[in-house]
Amino acid sequence: MAIRRRQRGLTLIELIVAFTILMILTSMSVPLARSKVRREKERDLHRALDEIRHAIDKYKDASDQGMLGPPKMDTYGYPPTLEELVDGVKLSGQVDKKLKFLRRIPKDPMTNSTDWGKRSMQDDPASQSWGGQNVFDVFSKTTEKAADGTSYSDW
Repeated sequence: MAIRRRQRGLTLIELIVAFTILMILTSMSVPLARSKVRREKERDLHRALDEIRHAIDKYKDASDQGMLGPPKMDTYGYPPTLEELVDGVKLSGQVDKKLKFLRRIPKDPMTNSTDWGKRSMQDDPASQSWGGQNVFDVFSKTTEKAADGTSYSDW
């Protein structure tokens, strides 16, 4: 009498079914992971733009209050460069005191660089080129679009 032992392991059909289920789950998770990374970059872009724009506004307020001395020609009280927000500006009437508005220029998460697009007060609001007179606004230099179809450079 031949007694069959109970076989251990999976049959070929069970392996195919398990593999198919794993493939379906994997194919569903990849787009979710991509959209999560994109949302994080978008959130970081919003933060970086807010940080720089807030620093520009603080510089303008200090200039309007006369704390930075008379504004240079064609700057309208806005900073001439983003680097000046980091390096600081000597206070009017103070010899060794500098007022700094940013610790560092934030990275653009879309381009992974600190090279931001700039607009001066004299530039057209939709312009992608900088006139160089002052820094009135910043934008991302990426050509990508958000999920809602707007360009990141319009944020």
